[in-house]
Amino acid sequence: MDGEERQKLMALYRDGYAAVAEALLEITPEELDARPGPGRWSAREIVHHLADSEMTAAVRLRLLLAEDGPAIKGYDQDAFARKLHYDRPHESSLELFRSVRQSTGELLERMAPEDWLREGTHTEVGRYGVETWLKIYAEHAHKHARQIRAARGARKD
Repeated sequence: MDGEERQKLMALYRDGYAAVAEALLEITPEELDARPGPGRWSAREIVHHLADSEMTAAVRLRLLLAEDGPAIKGYDQDAFARKLHYDRPHESSLELFRSVRQSTGELLERMAPEDWLREGTHTEVGRYGVETWLKIYAEHAHKHARQIRAARGARKD
């Protein structure tokens, strides 16, 4: 990955919270819990997923930077949604997502060139490096912002 691509992905990552916050603007209670289809997540559930995913991502990046060849553990996002009460109020999860993403963004901005070459082993996908991490998480929030807009459109009038 060259420096220009890295900078674009870092900007996309930093903009992720704003994309989600914009998708949630003036959301109604009905829109918050509407599902765009069977087995699909509501906007509320997506916000909780983003908080859980962002915490996981933050730990993954820190392990990659601080340890030599760390094991990066996968997790079952659907089990999290089933077992971590994704029906609860979403506001604290949204704030957690914002805060963790901001902290991690500050870390990304301070990384040295050699930091970008660090790697570990992911339990589900094998070789997993910092650049792979950035490629995954740069777009993650934007994808879910689109899903929030789709879920809002599925509300029952």
